[in-house]
Amino acid sequence: MPEGLQVPRPEPAAESPNRPERRALVCFTADAGTEEALRSGFAEAARGDAEFRRGDIARAIAALGEMPTPWTLVVDVAGHPQPIAALEDLSNVVEPDVRVLVVGDREDVGFYRQLTRGLGVADYLYKPLTAAMVAEHFRPVLVRGRLPAAPMRGGRLVTVTAARGGAGASTIAANLAWYIATKAERHTVVLDADLHRGTQGLLLGAQVGPGLRSAVESPDRVDELFLERTAIRVAERLHLLAAEEPLAMPVACAPGAAERLVQVLRRRFNFIVADAPADPGGLGRLLADAAQQRILVLEPTLAGIRDTLRLLQLEAGPGQAHRPLLVLNRAGRRGGLPTSQVAEALKVEPDLILPDLPKPLEQAATLGQPAVTASGAFRLAIARLAQAAGGVGEAAPRAGLFARFRR
Repeated sequence: MPEGLQVPRPEPAAESPNRPERRALVCFTADAGTEEALRSGFAEAARGDAEFRRGDIARAIAALGEMPTPWTLVVDVAGHPQPIAALEDLSNVVEPDVRVLVVGDREDVGFYRQLTRGLGVADYLYKPLTAAMVAEHFRPVLVRGRLPAAPMRGGRLVTVTAARGGAGASTIAANLAWYIATKAERHTVVLDADLHRGTQGLLLGAQVGPGLRSAVESPDRVDELFLERTAIRVAERLHLLAAEEPLAMPVACAPGAAERLVQVLRRRFNFIVADAPADPGGLGRLLADAAQQRILVLEPTLAGIRDTLRLLQLEAGPGQAHRPLLVLNRAGRRGGLPTSQVAEALKVEPDLILPDLPKPLEQAATLGQPAVTASGAFRLAIARLAQAAGGVGEAAPRAGLFARFRR
């Protein structure tokens, strides 16, 4: 096999001046959902020099035989009976310095190693893709022009932020964490970044303690043993890290505290769902900068739209999609704006729309129980959010020794 897929080009600086006919990025995808995830995940990284085509690996091979090879190429091998052979055929029609990213439908590690170690593919992701996955794993190949550095091992940090107080971000964060822990069977921790008026303890029916304040003010004390003593067990795979500090006692976030806390939590949990207020200088903003996925919750009001637009102007952190997932909460409520007007004002469609369900949500909050256990419509919406934010769905029943090992 030629070396076409084996040696990625080390630096992109000389690409455009020397070979202007070669596009920075060309993507071949077999379905609309994958294309949209790639468009959003790459965002402005290609600086407008990107092309998206609909087609599988066979169509990509045919097209690339008659066009200049791009610097970075994304191909879709999902459903192909012999993807390795197809990629070998691809190497015969592209230039040797192309960087190849592959999308497929196989989850096994052996296939991933065949692609990345055997064929020299820069990276591989399996469907369904999300914009956050593309930004975290694929975009560094395009931006830096080389294989990305190995990501930090551990769990995924997802922040949920209200565009404006009362939008329902805390309720969504609590139910999202509960769903991921109990239905997707991932070890999950809820991190309430509002140390004075946070509501995660109330929503999950748990008693909070003083440990989170110590972690924020003295990050050198945070280790695995500290978490074992501080994180409150809510369910088999769900823990809570929160506080209810007196309002007269301000909490100073020490330098590096957020990074240290997230680092330790990632070693212990598969998912960290942070209820992160939009305080410009607080813990919530630091967590949002460090997150792999941000979720922004708004209500259908003029004030909600205004504050959402302001938050969308904030620069995305490294490895994040260019904008957070937008969740329109309480859609259809009396006195609220129609969803079409909200989308027109934001100049983008909300990624998820939650209907106005005041009675079941209020009853669940009063009882300290997740609303996702009672409301079918709300549970369906949270399930879609879990898929979009973390790429997880309900776990299939398993049997045998290896059933206990879930990522």
